[in-house]
Amino acid sequence: MSSWTRWRGPAMARLWGFCWLVAGFWRAALACPTSCTCSVSRIWCSDPSPGIVAFPRLEPHLADPENITEIFIANQKRLEIINEDDVEDYVGLKNLTIVDSGLKFVAHKAFLKNSNLQHINFTRNKLTSLSRKHFRHLDLSELILVGNPFTCSCDIMWIKALQESKSSPETQDLYCLNESSKNIPLANLQIPNCGMPSASLVAPNLTVEEGKSITLSCSVAGDPVPIMYWDVGNLVSKHMNETSNTQGSLRITNISSDDSGKQISCVAENLVGEDQDSVNLTVHFAPTITFLESPTSDHHWCIPFTVKGNPKPALQWFYNGAILNESKYICTKIHVTNHTEYHGCLQLDNPTHMNNGDYTLIAKNEYGKDEKQISAHFMGWPGIDDGANPNYPDVIYEDYGTAANDIGDTTNRSNDIPSTGVADTPGREHLSVYAVVVIASVVGFCLLVMLFLLKLARHSKFGMKDFSWFGFGKIKSRQGVGPASVISNDDDSASPLHHISNGSNTPSSSEGGPDAVIIGMTKIPVIENPQYFGITNSQLKPDTWPRGSPKTA
Repeated sequence: MSSWTRWRGPAMARLWGFCWLVAGFWRAALACPTSCTCSVSRIWCSDPSPGIVAFPRLEPHLADPENITEIFIANQKRLEIINEDDVEDYVGLKNLTIVDSGLKFVAHKAFLKNSNLQHINFTRNKLTSLSRKHFRHLDLSELILVGNPFTCSCDIMWIKALQESKSSPETQDLYCLNESSKNIPLANLQIPNCGMPSASLVAPNLTVEEGKSITLSCSVAGDPVPIMYWDVGNLVSKHMNETSNTQGSLRITNISSDDSGKQISCVAENLVGEDQDSVNLTVHFAPTITFLESPTSDHHWCIPFTVKGNPKPALQWFYNGAILNESKYICTKIHVTNHTEYHGCLQLDNPTHMNNGDYTLIAKNEYGKDEKQISAHFMGWPGIDDGANPNYPDVIYEDYGTAANDIGDTTNRSNDIPSTGVADTPGREHLSVYAVVVIASVVGFCLLVMLFLLKLARHSKFGMKDFSWFGFGKIKSRQGVGPASVISNDDDSASPLHHISNGSNTPSSSEGGPDAVIIGMTKIPVIENPQYFGITNSQLKPDTWPRGSPKTA
């Protein structure tokens, strides 16, 4: 049990990895030809005895040929031919080396499926001729052909042209045998009537409106006479070509906007090499909004969109039916431009519920326009649950424009997108009206409360003493002082009754009786209750005791 515990976890994983590696080598070894050694990614054949007669091929059911990236063959004098299907299984092959062997012939389509080939070394073999068609589709960084007994002919002039086109000063010392079996440096080889071809494309203005048709013409020249063909890539529009000797034409009908920016080439090719003349197709078409989605939040809020159009369309946003004014708080950003396609977003900086609503994008150029609308919800309306239905009544955000962010008259010049301009005055006016209504309501409510309290004070049977908590102070009445009561300010000099006088301007003393307090022009009757005001017996003067009250010594 303890030994099993030791082999659990990472140790077990390493053990299984080692087993798979061993199994891979074992399978490759079983499938490997005689005189060769094989690994998961490499085939090495250098043993001259017994040697190999044909190009090494792995057994498909025992190994995976597509994993082979390098094949090295040396000292195999009986290996003379590479057939069309010998290398096709090695689709991942990058390096092919055949040196000091007997290679004499390579089929034209031998490397047709080996598009990953980068290095080819055929040093010191028995090649007398080699066509450029073997390698025309490959992006080779190195082709070494030193030590082969080439025959001086037009068939190998492409090798000379390839050497001359290289910018690197390191060139190979290549030779060929002339009719006298004399070695001639390939760099000095001159073959009559053997030169590079040329192609000339005659095309009208290749700026065309979508749906129209256009015809291109091409002529080729060279000796040997080249063949001519059109390279249209992945052209979507319907097209047909006509070729006659050294002249040809290409007609494109019902041109699609998807073909705008694509390259069309006329190619001339002969034994020595090839030449081509190319033009770019420009298609003008009306804008199309291919993508418009609800806002997403990242560093900023963004309403993403994709617009296609050529010429570049002008973009304009509308908010709840009114033109949206852009500023540093809300603006159009183009993040990716792909020829006639523009990917961007309407960027909003800290939007609130005031920015909820319908956003409409209009894209326009001289060929037409397109528009799409999206409903955006950034934040719940105050007092309404944010998880509720965001489709609030229109009255909630009607005509607010972009007032919440104080948007000004600015443009997004960084992306050359035309700015739009509209005032957000209606939104501000609504805010002002709401503020005035709220303030007036509060003030009116306070006035009603005050009037109610004053009326209640007049009719209360307890008089002002019931309202001492309003700050009117402590009220005392004295007997025999006169028609009006005296308000004591011993403790509350700041009482609102402090400055009430008995002057001639006061109401008659006959109104309200002797025990009354004068407030303004109104007399309010007062009933004594010392304990109600928290006054002890020691604080009361003898002449202020109530009638009939016992006097203490």
